[in-house]
Amino acid sequence: MRRFLLGLLLILIGLAAVLLANTLRLPNHQLGAVPAAPAVAVVPDSALAHLAGALRIPTVSRTRYAETDTLPFDQFQAYLQRTFPLVHQRLRLQKVNRYGLLYEWPGTNAALKPLLLLAHQDVVPVLPGTDSQWVRPPFAGQQAGGYLYGRGALDDKLNVLGQLEAVEALLRAGFRPRRTVLLAFGHDEETQGRRGAAALAALLQTQHPQLEMVLDEGGLVKADGVAGLTQPVALVGVSEKGYLTLELSATGPGGHSSMPPALTSVGRVAAAVAKLEAQPFPARLDGGVSGLLAYLAPAVPFGKRLVFANQWVFGPLIKKTLAATPSGNAALRTTTAPTIMRGGDKDNVLPDRATATVNFRLLPGDSVAAVLRRVREIIDDPQIQLRTVGEGRDATPVSGTDNAAFATLHRTIRSVFPRALVAPYVVVGATDARAYASLCPQATYRFIPVLMNQVAIESLHGTNERLRAGAYPDVIRFYAALIKNM
Repeated sequence: MRRFLLGLLLILIGLAAVLLANTLRLPNHQLGAVPAAPAVAVVPDSALAHLAGALRIPTVSRTRYAETDTLPFDQFQAYLQRTFPLVHQRLRLQKVNRYGLLYEWPGTNAALKPLLLLAHQDVVPVLPGTDSQWVRPPFAGQQAGGYLYGRGALDDKLNVLGQLEAVEALLRAGFRPRRTVLLAFGHDEETQGRRGAAALAALLQTQHPQLEMVLDEGGLVKADGVAGLTQPVALVGVSEKGYLTLELSATGPGGHSSMPPALTSVGRVAAAVAKLEAQPFPARLDGGVSGLLAYLAPAVPFGKRLVFANQWVFGPLIKKTLAATPSGNAALRTTTAPTIMRGGDKDNVLPDRATATVNFRLLPGDSVAAVLRRVREIIDDPQIQLRTVGEGRDATPVSGTDNAAFATLHRTIRSVFPRALVAPYVVVGATDARAYASLCPQATYRFIPVLMNQVAIESLHGTNERLRAGAYPDVIRFYAALIKNM
């Protein structure tokens, strides 16, 4: 027994030594002091007024394109031409499907691969019945309490106008980029981007098939930190989750509700949905969380750093902790979200057919085919039919953090947000960037240069979408600095 206890003690000492060594030699991915990005020669109030004017144009995209009112998009493009005259005089502008915009600013060195900046013109509708809940009307472009309110203030006219302000200012200052700079603004990002980003990417494929870096919306500078940090964290999306929607359906004998069978079509579909929710996809750290924690580890207290540095031991603890919140859970796994259920239309009549729609967001490493197989295995009911709704897609390629493009992006972020830690993560939603990933699979990133807390983040697509007025000059400064640094 004594020998056993001694052996066990030696094993524990050895394990502790390994854990400690891993913690102490953990690499620090954060940059040291970075010179501040210079101010951009714009009048802040005028720039904010330009953005406010853009918010007054209701460029709402609808799921069915035929239901989209395109007149505001014509008005928006005319507004951009009036507001940014130098951009429209000196940059080449191409249009696809009338409303997709591609600006080209030729560089002085044609051998360098271009930089592509993305944003989108369209916005989501305001939820019916919520207009009165807005502090300022959603399409009035008005300020209150230091914020600019309006649909598109964050998603995504902020970036359309911010990029154009930066380019206009650089043109006014006589700057000429060495590397060609491209700006691509789709008009249907909120409805899958088939007419905008997909068509623009196809055009670019013929003109600039290789790019140095692609930057779209996605992550942001989270003011209240992540992983328990109070320090701001700049989250840079290096990939975005895949997408799959399935319709589950079952048929059965209809009839009067007074004589129901043992299992109705509604009950069968409901049981299938319950099985899917009860058996979520496995939690995985290698789908993006591992890289995020590695970048944040040097900044957390020693105890947490030891956990982050030894995920091979503490992985189950990390997963359990993250899975306790919806956002953490979404970062860990392919998610399962029942969104629509349909059955009968009368309370005393059994429907002969019932359906449920379930949406899956695929973590990198999970494929559409693998998700379909697992869904069938979980449901295990041959009387449930599965149908793919729309086009399923895998997660986009995971871009690197060890290349020159990411290093430049990292340095630019720190030059505008000096206190922020920079960390890679996987975007759980969808962006236009996925359409361009094949043009730059190793350096397609997603980042919005705005400092926001969790409350402000939740206003995206929600009621009272708003931008802190004092944050907008940093947006312009970031894009000008990135163009110069590239």
